Amino acid sequence: MEQRLLELAYKAADDKRAEDIVVLDMKGVSMIADYFLICHGNSDKQVQAIARELKDKAEESGYTVKRLEGFDQARWILVDLGDIVAHVFHKEERGYYNLERLWGDASFVEVSESH
Repeated sequence: MEQRLLELAYKAADDKRAEDIVVLDMKGVSMIADYFLICHGNSDKQVQAIARELKDKAEESGYTVKRLEGFDQARWILVDLGDIVAHVFHKEERGYYNLERLWGDASFVEVSESH
């Protein structure tokens, strides 16, 4: 089920043209979630569209969105899907926070999009 949600989240971000989508395996690295999905958009509107798509697609598929933070500012939106936390950044903030480096112990996960 986790894999299905991961694929759904990846596809939702990709459908809104999110850039540089990365999935980190956080198991054994962080207690926050099993996976982080990290991506960015190039404008406030795109960042919000990506986050909204993640939320809508998860809910349509019966998943609970536990939290959605930072939506109005559209600089770093956190979409908490339970085992998976999506971080949708504005391009400038992504480089500044560099979560991939911050969580350098986490391994990258390849996500196949099953259409």
